[in-house]
Amino acid sequence: MFPDSPSQNLTRIDASVPARAGAGLKAEHIAEILETSADIGFFEVHAENYMGDGGMPHRQLEAIREKYPLSLHGVGLSIGGEGPLDRDHLQRLAILNKRYEPGLFSEHLAWSTHETTYLNDLLPVPYDQETLDRVCDHIDEVQETVGRRMLLENPSTYVAFAQSTMSELEFLKEITRRTGCGLLLDVNNVHVSCTNHERSALDYLDAFPIDAVGEIHLGGHAPDKDDAGRPLLIDAHDREVDEAVWTLYEHLIARTGAIPTLIEWDNDVPVWPVLMCEAQAADRILANNSQASIRRAG
Repeated sequence: MFPDSPSQNLTRIDASVPARAGAGLKAEHIAEILETSADIGFFEVHAENYMGDGGMPHRQLEAIREKYPLSLHGVGLSIGGEGPLDRDHLQRLAILNKRYEPGLFSEHLAWSTHETTYLNDLLPVPYDQETLDRVCDHIDEVQETVGRRMLLENPSTYVAFAQSTMSELEFLKEITRRTGCGLLLDVNNVHVSCTNHERSALDYLDAFPIDAVGEIHLGGHAPDKDDAGRPLLIDAHDREVDEAVWTLYEHLIARTGAIPTLIEWDNDVPVWPVLMCEAQAADRILANNSQASIRRAG
């Protein structure tokens, strides 16, 4: 089923990611995906899962890449960290981009390192000038090293920093202006953050710099409460997309038109047909919007 050498120059479909729904690639689903030739727009993988030189993960991913476009999503670069970027990690990202030619490449607006310690979290940053300068410098370094445009994902947040001097949207807009990077708009993160901070998710989406968006994420969240008993949402990626997030997504797509959209489901991963069903739901929204656009143009 899998080629013996993932380094061979194998036949691949075009790298471009279509304006359809995709899914996060999980090892337990790969055999079924290939056997059924699943009708899905693309797959996204976490870069850190493929930083070894070879073995079964690469053979499986090469088999997928022959049939589907890929989106490469980094979770460990620590773009918002105070220290310098890990040069070895960055070089491995560059190698992966060259090896698999993903149609999209993205990272998080977050930090996950302190000195030599790596944390298994994507932690928020304050929105101030010092952080802005550092993040822009890091993005410039990433794009120069990898040799391509990076998309930066808006975070899910649970606290606000007193030292912030600008809004998240102002921060993101300035980053795109200074670095030329694109944005990955995570609609679930918008819902989570706006609920936690008692703000309007619709207002946030309406003010978002849509022209910079190259990909959208949808995922599930877990309801909780803070110490005062107020609603608190956790970006858990462990269940289906919530109805409130679907509603926000429909509102967004009506404004933007079709954009590649990923279903994220990283914990308590279901069987493939369940994940595929979520992707099909997003595809229907994308298709319905395209048909409405044609009718309006006619």
